[in-house]
Amino acid sequence: MEQNFDEIRPYSDAEIPAAAQRVADSPYLPSIVDYLFPGHSVEKVQQIFQNFRTVNDFQTTIMYPAIHSILDKTSVGLTASGFDTLKDGKNRMFISNHRDILLDAAILQILLFDHGLDTSEITFGSNLMQGELVVDIGKMNKMFRIMRGGPIRDFYKNSIHVSSYMRYAITDKHQSVWIAQRNGRTKDGNDKTDMAVLKMFALSSGKEFVDNLMELNITPMVVSYEYEPCDFMKTQEIFISRYQKYEKEPGEDLNSILHGIKQFKGHIHFSITHAISQEELNFCNHFDKNKKFQHLAEIIDKRVYLNYKLWPTNYIAYELLNQTYRYKDQYTKEEMDSFVEYMEQGLASLVGDPSELREIFLGIYANPVVNWEKLYE
Repeated sequence: MEQNFDEIRPYSDAEIPAAAQRVADSPYLPSIVDYLFPGHSVEKVQQIFQNFRTVNDFQTTIMYPAIHSILDKTSVGLTASGFDTLKDGKNRMFISNHRDILLDAAILQILLFDHGLDTSEITFGSNLMQGELVVDIGKMNKMFRIMRGGPIRDFYKNSIHVSSYMRYAITDKHQSVWIAQRNGRTKDGNDKTDMAVLKMFALSSGKEFVDNLMELNITPMVVSYEYEPCDFMKTQEIFISRYQKYEKEPGEDLNSILHGIKQFKGHIHFSITHAISQEELNFCNHFDKNKKFQHLAEIIDKRVYLNYKLWPTNYIAYELLNQTYRYKDQYTKEEMDSFVEYMEQGLASLVGDPSELREIFLGIYANPVVNWEKLYE
């Protein structure tokens, strides 16, 4: 059955040696070594790659220390909650808010490893999986491709194919899967589940709504960065999008990946929430087709808002945006001054009306507080 998914699936262990050799021979390898493995010679890293025989070899020898290296350089600490609930032996569909192209899923993998759990497979947009080096590293790291764009008929066909693969991965390969709650990152800080993603889950089974989705064991996951990856880039994109259609520059996605990796992120928290229950799906099932998925999206959103770790940066942005002191106990004057200085320096490099750029930037950080407040209205 797996051969039906050859165009999108990750590499099998049998394919690792050849892929690892291609990476070892890549002219881009020295740049990767310089940043992620300082003190190691390129020749030494090449030799390590040439000895890989399995996916686990690559993940434990390269990806695990690489992600830790990134966190050591760009964060002041990673914390996590809810991972003990994953030790029930079940595979699941992690559906996550999405803030950084690479790191959201990559950090999950090291946390799973640290908790004695198998790593998950990871969705990766076809717009990003370009170039032999990126494809090889991605597929060695359990990434599988989701097609982006194209004619509607092809998009629907591809959606069925990806849905079938994810169900196959969970039920037959006994692998968990990570997917973002929407197509692309949240740019404005307002995490919201796209119903189209949930509908795509259901395309691969003829079972009724409840049994169909229970089989996937949908488990919301929440990532919270103290300093938003690519925050000023997102601010500029939102500003431009208000006045014209935003067109990505060539290589912009790769630039966002690199910027997200290198940018200071402060504290980072990952939260695994309880899986969507049969009772919740039964509730959704009382409504007609579109409403079923709308209510399921709302349930997931509430999980995200409730478990999002609010940092002083979030509260400060909320206060500045709304000119209040409602949350003055959640931050210090020093933290306020530091955030304002950070904001002013970053916004000075952007193009557009300063007051509007400031409002957009503050919204990125303030919206998690707004969404949390809505839970208690």
